[in-house]
Amino acid sequence: MGKPKNPTSTNTPSSKRCRSSSTSAASTSTLSPDRSYSDVLESIDKKLTSLDARLALVEVLHKEFQALRESLEFSQAQLASVTAENEALKGEVTKLAEGMIQLSGENRKMKESILDIQSRSMRDNLVFAGIAEQQDEDPEAIVRKFLQKKLKIPADQVKNITFHRVHRLGGKKPDKSRPRPIVAKFEHYKQKEQVRSQGRELRGTDFSVNDQYPKEILDHRRALFPIRKKYISEGVRATVAVDKLYINGQLFRDQKITPWLY
Repeated sequence: MGKPKNPTSTNTPSSKRCRSSSTSAASTSTLSPDRSYSDVLESIDKKLTSLDARLALVEVLHKEFQALRESLEFSQAQLASVTAENEALKGEVTKLAEGMIQLSGENRKMKESILDIQSRSMRDNLVFAGIAEQQDEDPEAIVRKFLQKKLKIPADQVKNITFHRVHRLGGKKPDKSRPRPIVAKFEHYKQKEQVRSQGRELRGTDFSVNDQYPKEILDHRRALFPIRKKYISEGVRATVAVDKLYINGQLFRDQKITPWLY
C-alpha cells in the first residue's frame, strides 16, 4: 500500500482560494497607504502653494499700503506747508489792503488839494459864452464891448476894469455855428464880482456869464442843476455854491447823485 498523503501538503480547492484571497488582500493593503500618503502630500502641496500666493499678495498689499502711507504723509507735510504759506499770504494781503486804503485816502486828499488849487487859480475868472468869433479878433476888446452893450455897465466903469488875460477857450473848431467861450482873468476880484452880478441882464438871451471851474467841478454842477430846477419849480429855495446844492439852507446829499460829498 502506498504511504498516506501529508495532510499539510494537500492542497484543497478551498485552501487555494484562501491563499489567493489573502494574497489579494495583502496586495491591496500595501497599495492603499501609498495612495493615501500621495493624496495627503498633494493636498498639502496645493495648500502650501495657495498659502505662498496669499503671502505674496499680502506682501504686495503691504508694499502698496506703505507707499500709500508715505504718500499721505508727504501730502500732509505739503498741506501743512501750503497752510503756513497761505497764512503768511493772508497777512501780506491784509497789509496790502490796509496800505491800499491808506493810499486811496491820501490820493483823495491829494486830488481834493489839486482841485482846490485849480479852483483858487480860477477864482478871478469869468467865462463869457455865446459871443460870435471874428477873424483876427481882439478878445479883450470884444469883452469890453460886451460888458457895455449886453451887461449894461457904464462906459467909464468898463474903462477902469483891468485884466490879466483874455482869450478864447480851446482850439479852433471847424464847426463855427457854436463859438468858443471867452475866458477873462480879472486883476481885481471885486471888479469880477461886479461884472458877474450883471449876468441877470442876459436872461432870455443866448449869452451867459459864469465863474470858471475845473472840469470835475463842472461835472458836479451839471448833476446838481436839474435837481435845483425841480425844487425851484416846487417853490422851494435852492441854490448851488460851487459843487454843493443847498435846499432851504440845508446841504443836499445823496450817495448816488453826490458821491463826492462822502
